[in-house]
Amino acid sequence: MDQHINEQANIDRIWEIIEKARVCMMATHFSEGMRVRPMEALPERDENVIYFLTDKRGLKDDEVEIRPEVYLTFVYPNENVYLALTGEAFVSRDPECARALWDRQQDGWLSGPDDPNLMAIRVELWRAEMWDGPLNCAVADFQFAKARLFGIKANLGETDKVTVELF
Repeated sequence: MDQHINEQANIDRIWEIIEKARVCMMATHFSEGMRVRPMEALPERDENVIYFLTDKRGLKDDEVEIRPEVYLTFVYPNENVYLALTGEAFVSRDPECARALWDRQQDGWLSGPDDPNLMAIRVELWRAEMWDGPLNCAVADFQFAKARLFGIKANLGETDKVTVELF
C-alpha cells in the first residue's frame, strides 16, 4: 500500500511540474538524427496525454508519422526540478480538435483557431524520469560559488530521482 501511495505522489508531482513549466523541448526523429524544439504543453492529466498546438509547416507531423516516439524535457527552475518524458505522438489534422485546445496564449504563433496551418499533436506518455532537487537557484548558485572558491564539492543537498511508468 505504501509503495502505491508513493507512486501516486510521484505521478501527481510529475503532472504538477508539467502544468507549472508549460513549455518543454520536444525531440523528434528525422533521417539525420533528432530535432529538438520548444513547444507549449497542453496537459490532460485524466487522459495521461499532453497536447501541443503547432504549425503544420514545421515538419513535426512528417517526423512523427515516420517515427512516433518522442522525448519531452521540462525544466522548472523555481523548484529545481527536471523532468524527462517518453511517449508516442499522434498527429491530428482535425480542425475541431485544434479549436478545442486553442487559448489566447497561442495568438503569438498562429493567426487564430481557424488558421488553416493549425494542427494538434497528442503525446501518450509511457515513462517519466524526474530529478526533484530541494534547493532553489540562489542557494545552488551560492553552493557552486563556495565550491569554486574553496576547491570543494558543492553541497546541493539531496536530489530525488524517480522513474515512473505512465501507461
